Amino acid sequence: MKFHKRLLRAEPSFRLMSKLWRISWLYILLICTLAGVGYVTLYSAGGGTPYPFAAPQAARFAVGLVMMITIAMLPPRMLIHAAAPMYVLSLILLVAVLRMGHVGKGAERWLIIGGLQVQPSEFAKIALVLALSAWFSRISYARMGNPLWLIPPALIVLVPVGLVLKEPNLGTAVIIGGIGASLFFAAGMRLWQIVLLLLPVPSLIKFAYNHLHDYQRARITTFLHPENDPLGAGYNIIQSKIALGSGGMWGQGYLHGSQGQLNFLPEKQTDFIFTMIAEEWGFVGAAAVIGLLLMIILGGMIMAIRCRNRFGRLIALGISMNFFFYCLVNLSMVMGAIPVGGVPLPLVSYGGSAMLNVMLGFGLLLSTWVHRDSVDDEDEEDANKDLI
Repeated sequence: MKFHKRLLRAEPSFRLMSKLWRISWLYILLICTLAGVGYVTLYSAGGGTPYPFAAPQAARFAVGLVMMITIAMLPPRMLIHAAAPMYVLSLILLVAVLRMGHVGKGAERWLIIGGLQVQPSEFAKIALVLALSAWFSRISYARMGNPLWLIPPALIVLVPVGLVLKEPNLGTAVIIGGIGASLFFAAGMRLWQIVLLLLPVPSLIKFAYNHLHDYQRARITTFLHPENDPLGAGYNIIQSKIALGSGGMWGQGYLHGSQGQLNFLPEKQTDFIFTMIAEEWGFVGAAAVIGLLLMIILGGMIMAIRCRNRFGRLIALGISMNFFFYCLVNLSMVMGAIPVGGVPLPLVSYGGSAMLNVMLGFGLLLSTWVHRDSVDDEDEEDANKDLI
């Protein structure tokens, strides 16, 4: 496409040291700080020892950090060419999960590859951002007004959503849908098109509820009335709320949280790790962590605004929204605002697939920042005119 040819011609020629200089090291410092919070909390979750949670998580972060900086060096043309292969690979992995996936807690969500446990649905979110960004970078704003041009990207979103729902993994499917909707809006989707898409939502919700698994329906019932089964289905969220409240303003002290240290708090190293932070560090510590999460999200948004080519802007926005939905779903879940969905807190919760895929996403985000001047505004406007 002419836009991509212009992107190639206009891309500044940076040497390695120049690219390293253009990386936002302040943003990397924020990421490392959040990972440090995760290490300290996992150390506490392990009973005051680095194993079995904190040390492996630190090793994964170190690998992810190197991967992130390496990906940040990649030019836009490589990301454009990698978009379609990565998307196809993500679909292959999602299909493989349904056929030979590892079953855990009633769902097939993992593949065992080379002795490592991989969750393809996490990789699918990053692949979706790349695929949609590449597609929308080829379409002018005028063509966005034609509904026919929105059918292919809609299918790009719906196929992985359907495969993830089949696992079943409702929380991740909702996040994938949210990322897709954000990119549609950012690419220039018209208001009347958004209203048109929202019209069948009530019917779709009813259809989806009728096809939920029994344990998913139980989560919704528990969300509405957790006190009906305090020692069974409602146990997790009740203990989470107790831990959140017991921290008070300043917390019970590091390594002294009663719910976490006495193992009343379920999944304290993964889904409910934020409750450990609130219990041990109180409202002040929990607010500080939320503030850190917001700075990372806003930093990604600023990178999207400053990027001077459409492809980079959409990638930066998509990665930022992925991180935002991660945090929103997890924090809402542990506070009892939404049903429990099994979504970790990025860079804080224990887990390999989520960690490495979040770092992959941040690498793409930093790449858009390093190459933010690849195309100036006039070149982009001319390229769009050529497509009309």
